[in-house]
Amino acid sequence: MTSADVTPEAARAGGAAGGRRRRPGGAGAAGGPPAARARRPRGRFRLPPRLLPYLLLAPAVAAELIVHVVPIAVGVWMSFRDLTLFYIRDWAKAPGKGLGNYRIAVDFDAAIGRDLLGSFLVTVAVTVLAVGLSWLLGTAAAILMQERFRGRGLLRAAFLVPYALPVYAAVMTWGFLFQRDTGMVDHVLVDQLHLTGGDRPFWLIGGNSFWALLTVIVWRSWPFAFLVLMAGLQNVPRDLYEASALDGAGVWRQIRHITLPALRPVNQVLVLVLFLWTFNDFNTPFVLFGKAAPDGGDLISLHIYQTSFITWNFGTGSAMSVLLLLFLLLVTAVYLIATSRRRTARA
Repeated sequence: MTSADVTPEAARAGGAAGGRRRRPGGAGAAGGPPAARARRPRGRFRLPPRLLPYLLLAPAVAAELIVHVVPIAVGVWMSFRDLTLFYIRDWAKAPGKGLGNYRIAVDFDAAIGRDLLGSFLVTVAVTVLAVGLSWLLGTAAAILMQERFRGRGLLRAAFLVPYALPVYAAVMTWGFLFQRDTGMVDHVLVDQLHLTGGDRPFWLIGGNSFWALLTVIVWRSWPFAFLVLMAGLQNVPRDLYEASALDGAGVWRQIRHITLPALRPVNQVLVLVLFLWTFNDFNTPFVLFGKAAPDGGDLISLHIYQTSFITWNFGTGSAMSVLLLLFLLLVTAVYLIATSRRRTARA
């Protein structure tokens, strides 16, 4: 059969079939059997992308509510109740007292308010000294550890040992060291150095308890300051020190004009964290002195514990806790506002 015998209809049909054969990846392949087609599964739940961050934050928010918010709310409610030993069995039925617990706590002419004020002043003194000494030791150690020398890594690890030790083990060890007759502190000061004239001082009772508590807190806090400041110094270019040395700047001028200004953002956060940790510290005085701390080591957190669980006056203890919370919030707000204004003025 010649080409003249082919009708136009047959030519068009053959061309269409040939076109389909020449395009294996085109529309003809897409029109294959239904089993080979990629079908979208039906009935599967698809979370909107904007809800994913809230879903990831939900466990942390729930834990925060359970661990912090709910206890704080219960404590505020208890501060307005006359919750004493007689209502422990059914504490929800404790009668209301209004602001009576707060009046008792701030009545500095009475015994309870006077003791609370004394504990507050001791806590302020311990906090100021502990934060200042911890920052000073941490800064000095961080600056010294920037220089390369043999054994630097081992010395860095040794500096972090007090921070890595469990608090109970560390403070109990210090309690043994401060014993009057068998402790190493009196053995060194009295028997070796002869600094006290032969009298062994008491460290865990009386006025010396303040210095014993301060020593333990500083020993535990300064490695954290050292760790934070050493990390902050990693961002300071070494070229600045080399250029200043060529210009004749000594070590103290480099620390004053390069190191401290570069560490200012880190110090702002570090000082606030150390302040909150020290002011709220309960474990250190509790393990060092027991349930009844001497006046020199009576931090306010331990004082609130004694009011609540030793005298069984939970209403007054809760009022003291709320006052402590308000004080810390006020100090934190003032500190953040002052530092932000100072940073804005420099900018």
